[in-house]
Amino acid sequence: MCEYCGCQAVTTIGELTREHDLVVDLIGDARTAHTAGDVDTMVAVAGRIAAVLGPHTEVEEYGLFPALAGDFPDQVAGLEAEHRRIEAVLREAADGTPADPGWPLRLLDILNLLRTHILKEQDGVFPAALAGLSTDEWEAVEKVRARVGTLLPPLGD
Repeated sequence: MCEYCGCQAVTTIGELTREHDLVVDLIGDARTAHTAGDVDTMVAVAGRIAAVLGPHTEVEEYGLFPALAGDFPDQVAGLEAEHRRIEAVLREAADGTPADPGWPLRLLDILNLLRTHILKEQDGVFPAALAGLSTDEWEAVEKVRARVGTLLPPLGD
């Protein structure tokens, strides 16, 4: 992922980036499972991705995005719409292997969207936040993170 602007030095952005990195690794696991024809593993990986994205999305949508929406309303709306599309496909596997035989391909398609979505955030949202958020806005983002937590292990573990 990107490291050129220094935004990862901000704890909140660093955590969001680490979550992105974990999700990208999980996307690779889902693709490997698909190649092996292992739908059950795809379901398990979809659940792990959904678990990571739960608090991650809340930090973005209730902390970061509101602070950026005034300057970038169309971009923020587009990212939120992508969140809903991604969540919908992941949710199909929340109770086990979907009966629809088309789900594995839908999952791969949505994971491709998720990968592109991550790049938009890494290369656009995070640098914009670094440049534009006030101290009060960063504190609001951090309050959301404190409320929702993260599934990431502490650094150094």
